[in-house]
Amino acid sequence: MKKLLGGIVLAVLVLALVACGAKNDSDDKSTSGKDKADKETVEETEIVIGASNTPHAIILEKAAPILKEKGIELVIETYQDYILPNKDLESGELDANFFQHIPYLDQQVIDHGYKFANAGAIHIEPMAVYSTKYKSIDELPDGAVIIFSNSVAEHGRVLSLLESAGLIKLADGVDKVTAEVKDIVDNPKNLEFDANYEPSLLPQLYKNDEGDAVVINANYAIDAGLNPLDDSIAIEETESPYANIITVREGDENTEAIKTLVDVLKSKEIQDFILEEWGGDVIPVK
Repeated sequence: MKKLLGGIVLAVLVLALVACGAKNDSDDKSTSGKDKADKETVEETEIVIGASNTPHAIILEKAAPILKEKGIELVIETYQDYILPNKDLESGELDANFFQHIPYLDQQVIDHGYKFANAGAIHIEPMAVYSTKYKSIDELPDGAVIIFSNSVAEHGRVLSLLESAGLIKLADGVDKVTAEVKDIVDNPKNLEFDANYEPSLLPQLYKNDEGDAVVINANYAIDAGLNPLDDSIAIEETESPYANIITVREGDENTEAIKTLVDVLKSKEIQDFILEEWGGDVIPVK
């Protein structure tokens, strides 16, 4: 009887050990499979990017699902001014921003010592002249008041536009990107220049009938319901050094996430979207 009981106990122990071994094997295989799956899964990266409402944030929203498929979560923070996006990028609150053109970035670096880099040019927004009082640039009277941005980095751009429209002449040899009012050598209509306003206020000044003409950046004009092609009395030519760019802290332009962001924004799908959404009001950079 004792031998029989001993045999039964031994058999039970053997079965238990076999079962444990089987379970452990199963656990090992399960763990191994999970590890393998984890290795095959692309780790998601988050990019927090600051942008002007129009067209920048709209373009980013269109690109977000494409980036999601590539493992990048795009978090878009919108801004109404041109100052805070760079401050927040420097402080680390943002990973990138998308609102400024190259000459503006260059001036900001000079003024504030930012250690920023241009990660890629995405589109151009033609600047234009608007007037509630006159239907063409030629109708502007002697002594007309032209209102434009207080951003010094924009002054050369405004003056170049006015020169192209035949209103003024800048001195020979002057760098038109950095030109100032003092560089005007011919002003046949004795135009007066009022450059004392934040760029975001310009559409409201136009609607309030301030001055004789107002020069407005396309993003603010579009955001205010204006069509740069149809509503302006003069518009910037498409050949322009003022491409809007993705800006990052120095060194980040080489990260895979930022390079992927720029590639997607320059893709045919996004470029076609820009053209369909805004026509000639916003022009993608090839």
